Amino acid sequence: MVAARVVEEFELDVNGRREIVRVAAGTPLLMVLRNDLGLTAAKYGCGLEQCFACAVLVDGEATTSCATPVESFVGRRIVTLEGLAADGELHPVQQAFLEEEAAQCGYCIPGMIIGAVALLRRERKPTEEQIRAALDPHLCRCGTHWRILKAVRRAAGQA
Repeated sequence: MVAARVVEEFELDVNGRREIVRVAAGTPLLMVLRNDLGLTAAKYGCGLEQCFACAVLVDGEATTSCATPVESFVGRRIVTLEGLAADGELHPVQQAFLEEEAAQCGYCIPGMIIGAVALLRRERKPTEEQIRAALDPHLCRCGTHWRILKAVRRAAGQA
């Protein structure tokens, strides 16, 4: 016999909006974002918080969302890729990725953009080493790595 999971109500701040979700405690934030809020940019990759395909900004920092329970994010500011654009304009990092054609399959790109945004919030003019270090946890198998680096440099005003 499988024990039933008790559904609870959680209030989240997602992309500047107050969202009330009713899910079982322990449900990973990624599943809430995708299944309950329809925010599908963050992807399920490894499920072990090791590939960063599920990265979102939490209080300004790139944070994995695939395994951490939703209740850990109550009272924190969550921003997904969908929440970066403002007033119909792409975020400068999104625009730079577009201009540099930095996506191939695109699966890792939302997490890469989130990582780049977090880096540029901390460091306005990052060095090549800082860019590489910030993106190092983001696993990617396609061949656009040099374009991704160029896009981050462009967004930082260095390209």
